[in-house]
Amino acid sequence: MNTQLYPTDLTDSQWDIIQDLIPAAKPGGRPRSLDMRQVVNAILYVVVGGIQWRMLPKEYPAWQSVYGYFRDWRNDHRWQRMHDTLRAQVRRRAGRHKQPTAGCLDSQSVKTTAVPGIRGFDKAKMINGRKRHLLVDTLGLLMAVIVTAASVQDRDGARLLLSRLSGACKKLCLIWVDGGYRGQLLDWVVEHFRFRLRVVLRPEEQKGFVVLPRRWVVERTLAWLNHHRRLSKDYEGLIATSEALVYIVMIRLMLRRLARV
Repeated sequence: MNTQLYPTDLTDSQWDIIQDLIPAAKPGGRPRSLDMRQVVNAILYVVVGGIQWRMLPKEYPAWQSVYGYFRDWRNDHRWQRMHDTLRAQVRRRAGRHKQPTAGCLDSQSVKTTAVPGIRGFDKAKMINGRKRHLLVDTLGLLMAVIVTAASVQDRDGARLLLSRLSGACKKLCLIWVDGGYRGQLLDWVVEHFRFRLRVVLRPEEQKGFVVLPRRWVVERTLAWLNHHRRLSKDYEGLIATSEALVYIVMIRLMLRRLARV
């Protein structure tokens, strides 16, 4: 039986995978009365559809309650922990070790809206907004993300991101990057980390579009993000919210993979 109200809702098999990762109700106070599956469905509806929280359909719980759970799980990094658990499962199913040994790093500049918040101008892309710095594994699965003003150089954003890597990246040995990460960053990585950066350059004689080895993986991940309307621009006031939404998008992608028969 199809229990989905909207195409963005979790299927039964997807819910079976994620329900044990939903935190239990806090001790004390009234017992939890909301259907947590519907709360997650409502959050996915916002992320995929790109709507405002206040515009949630009436079939879902009240938007204030839905946003409250989103905010609480954002503040205690629950979304990231859920994501990392699912990534390990996807990698095991693909015959890989749960901890990646190689990855690819790149950034994506996106426009912002009139919502107040951190922003800047990316002269290279001619975009006024923010920049998403992503590190992905060789399957294109997210390892780390940080959002900055678009004016932040790729090398500086990479320093911030690499400094925040968690223990799930402790086996990392090699990261492929493009030419924008050359210079002092390479020496800084050698000095502070066990892994190394390897620059993949476009052939000088090449004209037009060309798929570059290794780098195409992170480009595909950036395209996955763009399939979700809430990430078509950066509509958020807080960069922490922007980062949490990226994790939610990747959670949805991995649930769909894991639920395949």
